[in-house]
Amino acid sequence: MPHAPDTSPAATRVALVTGGTRGIGLGIARALAAEGWALALNGRRPESEVTDVVRNLRREGARDVLYVAADVADADDRKRLVRTTVDGLGPIHALVNNAGVAPEQRLDILEATEASWDRVLTINLKGPYFLTQLVANSMLDARRKDPAFRACMVNVTSISSTVASPSRGEYCVSKAGLSMMSRLFAVRLAEADIPVYEVRPGVTRTDMTAGVQGKYDALIEQGLTLQKRWGFPEDVGKAVAMLARGDLPYSTGQVIMVDGGLTVGRL
Repeated sequence: MPHAPDTSPAATRVALVTGGTRGIGLGIARALAAEGWALALNGRRPESEVTDVVRNLRREGARDVLYVAADVADADDRKRLVRTTVDGLGPIHALVNNAGVAPEQRLDILEATEASWDRVLTINLKGPYFLTQLVANSMLDARRKDPAFRACMVNVTSISSTVASPSRGEYCVSKAGLSMMSRLFAVRLAEADIPVYEVRPGVTRTDMTAGVQGKYDALIEQGLTLQKRWGFPEDVGKAVAMLARGDLPYSTGQVIMVDGGLTVGRL
């Protein structure tokens, strides 16, 4: 049966956004809040540090906001995150895998350490992979109970999926892995009509890029991007909200570039 856009009442739409209280994740949460979604936000900070974020998202239109402090790299935490979300808000209609880390030190791939590799790959790839597995099974169960149930998944990767940066090889490999993960789950979940998308941001102004702001200010001015500005979290948020609404129902497995034209080939 062809997939139809989700026209269910806002009161039934639940989105789980990992890393949803800062940076790109918060931009996504704000875009979904404006459309009345109920939000489960995941992060590693204590709840006391995100009370203002939760309060503001409710003011911006979120039907409800649940914060779950959990480490997506930990198997027990992943299970608790999904269970707490479903128990607190209801079945998950949209999973947004956004949480990720950069290497603590940018080291040439001839010098990079196994410890850094293990940290980055576990958080950025292993965690989302098995969280997606859990949520996919939860979505399939919801479909069996209610054939009208609609769901989707969005994986936030990076231009580093294909653009090589030898000073942070482990990060690039983790994002390339997420790109393949998106394809794998798109194939597997197609029979249940659960689309899976990849949103691939470019140079985006967040706390993660604060340390290299001067470098990229200069590169953007020199023509790094076709659109001469930084990307912002709200740019990514708008793309994710479009997908979560069901605006691209016949495009499972596709990549949405949010990079200001950085990766457009040119002479």
